[in-house]
Amino acid sequence: METVKIRRELLGYLLELAREFYPNEFAGFLREKAGVFEEVLIAPDPHFGRSSAFFNTWMLPYDESIKGTVHSHPGPNPWPSQADLNFFSKFGGVHLIIAYPFTEDSVRAYKSDGSRLKVEILD
Repeated sequence: METVKIRRELLGYLLELAREFYPNEFAGFLREKAGVFEEVLIAPDPHFGRSSAFFNTWMLPYDESIKGTVHSHPGPNPWPSQADLNFFSKFGGVHLIIAYPFTEDSVRAYKSDGSRLKVEILD
């Protein structure tokens, strides 16, 4: 299984965002440096609801360091929905889903086709 690498500090921040927005979803874009996810970008004017998150990707700046997405699921299911898979196929890259209860163990990573990736947390 392929691996995606993320800084512990960023993952902690993403878990905190998921808790803060609960019971709504939140979503963002992941910036990568030297093969490691290190920052999150929240798109302007997002809508974070109980069953979906929406943002206008046209509002994003041109940024070649954006290599993935992240969003939360307010329930315990960490698997991508059909809507998630449709988005994954359009955006590309790596996609993190953080499921309730928003712990390191409830984070899953997927490729654009929905296949799983291993998550490696770096200090």
